[in-house]
Amino acid sequence: MELVKLKNGLLTEKYTTVHHEKDYRYNAPHYFEVQDLNGEVVGSVHFQEGPIKEVGVNGVANEDLIGMVLARLEGFQNSEYRSRDNAVAITKLEEALLWLRKRTLEREARGVEGTHTV
Repeated sequence: MELVKLKNGLLTEKYTTVHHEKDYRYNAPHYFEVQDLNGEVVGSVHFQEGPIKEVGVNGVANEDLIGMVLARLEGFQNSEYRSRDNAVAITKLEEALLWLRKRTLEREARGVEGTHTV
């Protein structure tokens, strides 16, 4: 699988770079690698590919990853590393989960959740 570097002006490449597959299905990248500056993979994430009701569970959901980051930041907030910046980030991640949940509820109400139907 050919990977390309993630382009985002807010990410730093001071210690690591993020890459995802060049060619993907279902409208978005699903596989991500974090590499150190020597090109060694230090972590990877495989997101769900395709609608669950059509292909089954085969990866993590956006909400799963946001939940992991929330748990990590909340841990920092319960330590000497607490900060206003962490608190704001936690609030925004919770807001992101709220909007994603709203999207799911609306898709459930229309009977299309878990399918490729728009």
